[in-house]
Amino acid sequence: MKGKRNYGQFCGLAAGLDVVGERWTLLIVRELLIGPARFNEILGNLPGLGPNLLTERLRALDERGVLESAAVPGDGRGRQYRLTPRGEQLREPMLMLARWGMAFLCEADATTGVVRPAWGILAVQAMIHGRPVPAVEESYEFRVADETFHIEVADGRAVTRRGPAAEPALVATTDAETFVSIGAGTRTPFEALLSGRLRIEGDPQAVRRCVEFMGLLDAPGRPPAVPGASAATAPPG
Repeated sequence: MKGKRNYGQFCGLAAGLDVVGERWTLLIVRELLIGPARFNEILGNLPGLGPNLLTERLRALDERGVLESAAVPGDGRGRQYRLTPRGEQLREPMLMLARWGMAFLCEADATTGVVRPAWGILAVQAMIHGRPVPAVEESYEFRVADETFHIEVADGRAVTRRGPAAEPALVATTDAETFVSIGAGTRTPFEALLSGRLRIEGDPQAVRRCVEFMGLLDAPGRPPAVPGASAATAPPG
């Protein structure tokens, strides 16, 4: 982008940061990793970001081929933003960064910070990324406030999808704050169950497999990625 500041270094990391290193940029990408969104939807999901700055960030990402504007299905005049294949390549590094960042969350963040149920979709992808996939064929459904999504496990792969599962082996129901707190390790599933903020229905063995798969039985701290595992990072759909 002409006139834009850059690091002036012949380095892939520096070049990447020239594109996505500005404040708010990766959070805009996070919203689009969940799914296409209109301008006002992105703006509403990022309190503190003004419309002029959002316009600037979207324009910069469009010029670098990270996202594109497209028509809204069923609305001839509506426009929405979506990631290009180049932008979708950010999913894996962002999941790894999100998983790394969970270790820095604390209970104070839960009481003062903004949280969206839809962020649980990426939280689940981050938690299972690189972990050994259960040798079963089953689905785990999560109902986080008004958002529903699920993990499909089959053929040694796990894919996270938006919406309910056809025949879930378990259904976990909770609020967004509790869900993120469990993922961050500041609250255990057992504590959430005792407090009534988490409800789990389904096969007890499936519950155990799901909890292990998500790393919730590991020692304190985020579990390391396991090379060669195949938890899929496809966009939720």
